[in-house]
Amino acid sequence: MRLQKNWIAVAALATSLLTACGGGDDAYIPGTAAPAGAPTTAGSFTAVVSFGDSLSDVGAYAPATSLMGNGMAPFFGGKFTTNDGTNGTVWVENLATALGLVVTPAEVGFAGTSVACPAAANPALANTCTAYGQGGARVTDPNGIGKDGGALTVPVKTQIANHLARFGSFKATDLIFVYGGSNDVFVQFGGVGAAAAQAQADAMAGLITSAEATVRVQQAALTAEVGMQQAAREMAGYIKDEILAKGGVYVAVMGLSDIADTPFGNSLPATLRPVLSSLSNTFNFWLREGLNGQPVQWIDTWAIFKNSYNNPAAFGFTNNTVPACDAAKISAITGGAVTDGSSLFCSSTAGAPYNGLRDGASATTWQFADSVHPTTGGHKAMSDAFLAELQGFGWVP
Repeated sequence: MRLQKNWIAVAALATSLLTACGGGDDAYIPGTAAPAGAPTTAGSFTAVVSFGDSLSDVGAYAPATSLMGNGMAPFFGGKFTTNDGTNGTVWVENLATALGLVVTPAEVGFAGTSVACPAAANPALANTCTAYGQGGARVTDPNGIGKDGGALTVPVKTQIANHLARFGSFKATDLIFVYGGSNDVFVQFGGVGAAAAQAQADAMAGLITSAEATVRVQQAALTAEVGMQQAAREMAGYIKDEILAKGGVYVAVMGLSDIADTPFGNSLPATLRPVLSSLSNTFNFWLREGLNGQPVQWIDTWAIFKNSYNNPAAFGFTNNTVPACDAAKISAITGGAVTDGSSLFCSSTAGAPYNGLRDGASATTWQFADSVHPTTGGHKAMSDAFLAELQGFGWVP
């Protein structure tokens, strides 16, 4: 218990790093500037191009949910939401549809095999494979969450490179979204948790003192903060050097929401949640700092999600604390292969043999599909908010 209390001090210490500055009164203070110079007029968009992780994944891992178990359609899942055939859409698809465009996965596969741009089998859709987000993907490290279990986890760095390899450059008619970093938070948070557990075990065994255990935890937390700062700086570099410098004009960059405001976050002891929040905040701070003066638009998902989480009824949500997908049902559906209730394997089709919704749950009025991913309704709230941001930028009517 004493170690858990020390997390408050760790969170405060990590937060203090964000406001640290040097020099006199005229010294530049990190975080006081912002992106600048992005277009303020409407674009004539011909494509939606998105880079990121599971929140932007439009079906990269569908083969893992093959109804026949052979990696081929039909699929009972495939996206990290409440899957419902053609209606189980995520925010990227919703936005594309609102703009009269189509977006499909840039790569689809699982367990060592993949196909680039499968929609190109229909020549009319050959240029729609511009949704690069993949569940588990990190900013730079290719060994993302789930990689050892068969997930592709192509990092944002490589996603951008793959787009350039296919199309040569970005076009002024591309509407580009960059929304990643969450998996770096989970990896860094997991490292801190492991260090804390080991320190507590060693302290209880009398191998180290309580004070020494506290130091270990603080060091692990600071290492995690540094890791998040590095990921953010790398992301900013990719945006500047590989998107803006190579033709990107309409570029929207999303910060991270407060991951503590999820069923996963709420499952943690109250003293741990600030650490999770701090890691997301650190990423946002240094990503904005890295984009200082760059011609991109910033979308403050932290504020957007705080609003929906704190005022669920205003967004039509009747539940924002319990996952709509039932872990026990999904375990049964997958023969015990998936026990964490991942929404990738959750179908919300009523009466279907592979329906994974919790009894009484709703894919539209419950906000979370699993411990961290939104339902179809949650994604609709996201896309509505993002569309309003684009309208505010003057990019769309």
